[in-house]
Amino acid sequence: MHILLLASAFNSLTQRTHAELRDRGHTVAVELALPGTCLPEAVRRHAPQLIVAPMLKTAIPEEVWRAHTCLVVHPGPVGDRGPSSLDWAIHEGAQDWGVTVLQADGEMDAGDVWASVRCRIPEVSKSELYRGEIADAAMEAVLLAVERFAGGTHVPLRQDAARPAGTYPRPRPYLDQGVRRIDWAEDSTRTVLRKLRAADSQPGVLDVLLGGEWYLHGGHPEGVLRGRPGELLATRAGAVCRATRDGAVWIPELRPRRVPGQPPTFKLPAVRALGDRLPRLPEQVMPRLPEVPHRTWSDIRYREDGDTGFLSFSFPGGAMSTEQCRRLLGAYREACERPTSVLVLGGERDFFSNGVHLHVIEAADDPAAESWANINAIDDLVEAVLTTTDRLVVSSVAGNAAAGGVMLALAADEVWCRSGAVLNPHYRLMGLYGSEYWTYSLPRRVGHSTAERLMSQALPVSSAGALRLGLVDRVVDCGPDRFAHEVGGLAARLAALPATASRITAKKTELDRLESTTPLAGFRERELARMRRAFDDPDAPYHALRRSFVHKERPPRTPPHLAPVPLA
Repeated sequence: MHILLLASAFNSLTQRTHAELRDRGHTVAVELALPGTCLPEAVRRHAPQLIVAPMLKTAIPEEVWRAHTCLVVHPGPVGDRGPSSLDWAIHEGAQDWGVTVLQADGEMDAGDVWASVRCRIPEVSKSELYRGEIADAAMEAVLLAVERFAGGTHVPLRQDAARPAGTYPRPRPYLDQGVRRIDWAEDSTRTVLRKLRAADSQPGVLDVLLGGEWYLHGGHPEGVLRGRPGELLATRAGAVCRATRDGAVWIPELRPRRVPGQPPTFKLPAVRALGDRLPRLPEQVMPRLPEVPHRTWSDIRYREDGDTGFLSFSFPGGAMSTEQCRRLLGAYREACERPTSVLVLGGERDFFSNGVHLHVIEAADDPAAESWANINAIDDLVEAVLTTTDRLVVSSVAGNAAAGGVMLALAADEVWCRSGAVLNPHYRLMGLYGSEYWTYSLPRRVGHSTAERLMSQALPVSSAGALRLGLVDRVVDCGPDRFAHEVGGLAARLAALPATASRITAKKTELDRLESTTPLAGFRERELARMRRAFDDPDAPYHALRRSFVHKERPPRTPPHLAPVPLA
């Protein structure tokens, strides 16, 4: 079928829907619901057989839903309605939830039900839940609804018939800051964490801190540090630790409240955002070995199980600043000193990496210089992985990856990817040529013609598509909460294989051969020469595109690369 995706943004769920529908042979176009766009006219231009709205914040015009079947994805169970569905679920501590695909009509979230899939809600942030359990349930529901529509005989159920017996429609209002507000003197750590998790990554929790108004983003429990409620206790890896009534929480990022008449603000690592306001606090460095026995937070961890090492990292939004890249490189080098034969690199649930940290770059006094420092720092990390010859390295891609983050994954000997992950192995939408040794790693895996197509089309790739292309070596079909366990078992079996020792020996021989013919340094030099020109030219598209991305400026029109393209 020819399917049109209507969306407020080409976000993670819209990207996954796009990729998985194309995997199943559909032609897929995207139309963004932007201010000033005449959606009825745009829909007539696309002439779709079906419209799917994976993430749409505005109502579909009556002219459209009367002429076409429009399937809307709502991140709540049947009967749930309103714009803050997930926020309320986390805020109230729900454990079971769901996703409903319903037909658009004259009332928001009230149309007939084409499919509904239940899911559980673990104790994670809203954004992590949205990309994980909610996205898995949404894709199952969307694919079922599309299959039912294509069959031509399915009759969707009215919501009163589809709801479980004894339940009623539950319209919910927007969850505003009056409800989200943290009372540091009265709220327990558990309550504080729920409020923080329900507001991540948007809109954050508005709070007063050190004489300023800030939106707090992210929250993780601390098991040992204590202080007066609301007091800042320590820093770690750019985050601040703040005392609650009965414990403490780590807050990784802050965003200043926007001043009327001033440009929009954006998130930064908390220590970087507070700057000179921050009093002198102890930096609580957490040793990677041995593992710390109490409950705490760190964005980089290391553990061992027999002959396998696991170096996990989790950076907010998947972005990796110069400082984060350098710390991860230091941890990687430490891990390579351990007596293991397999090293697993990657997070346990969410993002693998999205490359350089555009927010930190935008906030720098000299963005061009910070861009250069950041790209060199991530290149150093990728080089370390590419030149590791005394063990096998496995990239464990639990969640989405993009740009340099994909290339970091490809530097490993094997790439294992969760079935729900989406990869964006391209740079051009940010006006960049790219680095991270992509001109070596990508063609090595998929061939030069496919590498060129991936870079030029700039479209998301599903895990199944990545396996088909050779971007990844294994797809682990499981939910987010099972991925780390499954990877652990696979890694143990890899370490125990008799062939692993010979593969490690062959790595040294192959690297020596490569260095004698086409040294890795040459790939890096050529890539960085192109990147340097973009960084140093104030009129290069990169700078305007970076600012638009960081400030969340909406594009004036739907980007042309989202028009239908031939199937791969």
